[in-house]
Amino acid sequence: MSETADELKLRIRKLNAQATQAKMDLHDLSEDLPTGWEKIPEVSRRCHDAHAALMAARQALAAATD
Repeated sequence: MSETADELKLRIRKLNAQATQAKMDLHDLSEDLPTGWEKIPEVSRRCHDAHAALMAARQALAAATD
């Protein structure tokens, strides 16, 4: 079952908040280097995954509103 445009917009807002937090976590980690260097793969993967999910939801919304 596909999401309605309103449901997609709500999901995008949530994903945007998650992606923003992931971006800030990555930024904070970079500022603290070399402390915490071993967390780079984990934090960057979380940031990548959050932004990938956000972009996919935005594409789904664009397709749903065409």
